[in-house]
Amino acid sequence: MGGQKSKTRVIKENCNPVWNEELSLALYDPNLPITLTVYDKDTFTADDKMGDANIDIKPYLDAINMGLEGLPDGVKVDRVQPNRENCLSDESCILWENGKMTQNMLLRLQHVECGEIEIQIELISAHGKRGRLYI
Repeated sequence: MGGQKSKTRVIKENCNPVWNEELSLALYDPNLPITLTVYDKDTFTADDKMGDANIDIKPYLDAINMGLEGLPDGVKVDRVQPNRENCLSDESCILWENGKMTQNMLLRLQHVECGEIEIQIELISAHGKRGRLYI
C-alpha cells in the first residue's frame, strides 16, 4: 500500500496455513490499492508467488464515515457482494462489534489456479483523518 509492506511469519510444511497475525499499515490515502500477495518459502531458490488479491477498503471507509457509534453489538452495517472489480469469493459483511467497525473478507487469489485467504480489517483512528489499518 503506497510503498508500505508488511510480512507475516513463515508457516512451514502446510498446504493450508493459518497465520492468525495482525498486520498494520498507515492509511494516508484511501485511494491507494492494498495488494495482498502470498508466497511459498524456498530455501535455495527465490520464493514462488502463489497468488495475490486486491483489498477494496472503500465500502468499509464509507461505513465508518456514516458515524454509527452506539449501535448494538452484531449489527451488520453493510454487505459487499463479489463482483468483477473486487477479489471477494463470498459476501463480505461490515459489522459493528465491541465498539468498533470491522469487515470480514474471503478473498479469491488471482493469477493462480485456486486459493483463498480470509482476512478481517479494522481502522484504528489516529489524529485527523489518518489512521492505521489493521489486517
